[in-house]
Amino acid sequence: MEYVRSPEKQRQLHARTLRVVIVSQIFGGAGLAAGITVGALLAQAMLGTDRYSGVPTALFTLGSAIAALLVGRLSQRLSRRVGLAAGFMAGGIGAIGVVGAAILDSIPLLFLSMLVYGGGTATNLQARYAGTDLALPAHRAQAVSMAMVFTTFGAVAGPNLVTATGRFAASVGAPPLSGPFMLAALAYIAAGIVLLLFLRPDPLIVAKAIAEDQFLQGAAVAQHDQPAAQEQKGNAKGIVIGATVMLLTQVVMVAIMTMTPVHMKHHGHSLGEVGLVIGLHVAAMYLPSPLTGYLVDKFGRTMMSYMAGLTLLLSGLLAALAPGDSMILLVAALALLGLGWNFGFISGTAAIVDATAPRERAKTQGSIDVLVALGGASGGALSGMVVAQTSYATLSLSGAILSLLLIPFVIWSRANRGDKV
Repeated sequence: MEYVRSPEKQRQLHARTLRVVIVSQIFGGAGLAAGITVGALLAQAMLGTDRYSGVPTALFTLGSAIAALLVGRLSQRLSRRVGLAAGFMAGGIGAIGVVGAAILDSIPLLFLSMLVYGGGTATNLQARYAGTDLALPAHRAQAVSMAMVFTTFGAVAGPNLVTATGRFAASVGAPPLSGPFMLAALAYIAAGIVLLLFLRPDPLIVAKAIAEDQFLQGAAVAQHDQPAAQEQKGNAKGIVIGATVMLLTQVVMVAIMTMTPVHMKHHGHSLGEVGLVIGLHVAAMYLPSPLTGYLVDKFGRTMMSYMAGLTLLLSGLLAALAPGDSMILLVAALALLGLGWNFGFISGTAAIVDATAPRERAKTQGSIDVLVALGGASGGALSGMVVAQTSYATLSLSGAILSLLLIPFVIWSRANRGDKV
C-alpha cells in the first residue's frame, strides 16, 4: 500500500479523510437535532403525560448504544466506511418510522422507531474517530475537534427549522412535530451516502497496515514523523479514565437537556423559543471544539476533564435557580451544559485514542460508546420521572452534584496510574 511508508501520503489522506468526515457531520448534525428538540414533546403529545416524556430520548439513546457496538464491530471487521454508512442509513430509516408513528398515532411504532433512529446519533459521534486514525499524537484532540465542530452547522440549523419543518409537515397532512424527523431522515441518509462514496482509502485500514508494517520492522515505538496509529499496545487504565469522563458528562447533559423543552413549555415558551434554546445548547456542544481540542492537546486530558466537571456544575446550578420564564438564564444554563459536555467529550475521546491500538481500536471505541449511550439513556429515562415526582430544579441540582464526581475520580485515577491522562 502506497501510504504505509510515506508520511506525506499519510498526511494527505488524513486531510482528505477529515474533509469527508466534515461533510458527513454537517448532515449528521441536522439529523440528531430532531430527537433532541422535539422527541420529548412528541411523546408528551401522543401519551398525554409528562411522566414518560423522557422515554423517547432514552430509547434513541439506547438505540445509539446498540448501534455503537454494531458500528464499531463492523468498522473493525470491514472498514470505517462501511460501518459508518450503515449506521447513518439506519438512523434515516428510524426517522422515517417516527414520522409514520406520528401520522398513525402509534405509540409502539414510535418507540421502535426511536430505537432505530438512535443509530444515527451513535454514528454521528463515532465518525469523529475516523478523523483520528491517522492523526499525529500531539494533534489527536484537534483532529477530534475538527470532526465535531462542523456538526454545529446542521445541529444548530435543525432546531431552528422546527417551525418551518412543522409547517411543511402540516401541509402534507402530518403532525407538525413530525416535521423535524422528516429533515432528519434526509440528513442521515445523505451522510451515509457521502461516507460510502468518498471515504476511500479507508483510514482505519491504512492505520492498521502502517501498524503492522512497523511491527514487522521491529519498530515498537512510532517515529516522530509518523501517525500515532502505529502504536501497538493498548492501555486499559487509560481507556477506563477516558470512558468514565465521557460517561459522566453524557449522563448529566442528557438528563438536563431532555427535560428542558418540557420545562419551558410549562412556563409558556413557544416552540420557536424551545428551538432557539436547544439550538444554542447544541452550538455550545460542538462550536467550541477547535479551541477545546487545542486546549486538550496543550494542557492535557486531565486539566480539561476538571474544567468539564466545573462547567457542568455551574450549568446545573444556574438551571436550577433560573426562573422558568427567563430566556436569558435558560440560554446561559443550556449553553454551559453544552460547553461542559464538549470539554469532557473531547478530552475523554483523546484519552481513549491514546490508549487503544489500531488492531482493536474501532471495536473498543464502539464498546465504550455503548456505555456512554447507556448512561445517556438512563439519564434521559430517569429525568422525566425525577421531574414528575419533584421538579426541574431538583433534576438540575442532581446533575450539578453528579458532575463534581469527575474531579475526584480523575485525581484518584492519576494517583493509581502514576502518570497523566
